[in-house]
Amino acid sequence: MSALFYTRCLNSLKGEGVSLLRKLVPPLLLVALGIFFLATHTHSSKPAHPQNAPAPADARKVITYPLHRRITATVFWVGEEATSENAHIANVASSWDEHWREHFGGVDDPNHRRGYAPAGFTPQENPFYCALPYSDFDKEGRKANTRRIPWAAEQQWAAHESMCKNRWLRITRGAKTAYAQWEDAGPFQSDDTDYVFGTAPPRNTVNHHAGLDVSPAVRDYLGLSGDDKVDWQFVDVQDVPDGPWKQVVTTSQVTWE
Repeated sequence: MSALFYTRCLNSLKGEGVSLLRKLVPPLLLVALGIFFLATHTHSSKPAHPQNAPAPADARKVITYPLHRRITATVFWVGEEATSENAHIANVASSWDEHWREHFGGVDDPNHRRGYAPAGFTPQENPFYCALPYSDFDKEGRKANTRRIPWAAEQQWAAHESMCKNRWLRITRGAKTAYAQWEDAGPFQSDDTDYVFGTAPPRNTVNHHAGLDVSPAVRDYLGLSGDDKVDWQFVDVQDVPDGPWKQVVTTSQVTWE
């Protein structure tokens, strides 16, 4: 054992009685004590999980979606016929489903209700639905401006898979909040990316610049009269709490002929 190492071991011991200890303790035992001291006092403690450690594999990317405040919400429903009140735009089909009424199960009558569902039948799709003035498809196929959609890079999308259909929204009026799935484009617009995915006001000027259509179920849950101000925001499916909006969840995709 080198003299240098022996000296370091001796020098590592501090405090009263060191001189006596050096005279009385055999050199080899003193070396052993020095090694023990060095091992237990010269290494700095390190956190079990370094601050720069990689995120867990299952950690999901958090996206902060814009909060749209004081947006005029109007009421529409599956199977609504074209009239002067809705600018002669029928809702028998939706922007993504040519057979929306059939797939829903019938007309979502706003005047005859059983709880949050129509009185005449049990809906086959979520009665908590809404429309925003954007569709990711037009007559030519998928639009180029779908890159504006915040979740566009989340996955590989099939050729006829909508990036928008079935997406969840949080809709708030006063102290009450409802959740609804995006199932149609409107009111009166279908390409307003600056509003839907940004912070601009709605491009539409009809019905007090309406920027959101809501179903009778959302209307009833929030106590809307049909022309009210609400706040809304996109929300990831993992963050949708339990409620009547989860009794039937729509999963169907684009249906065109």
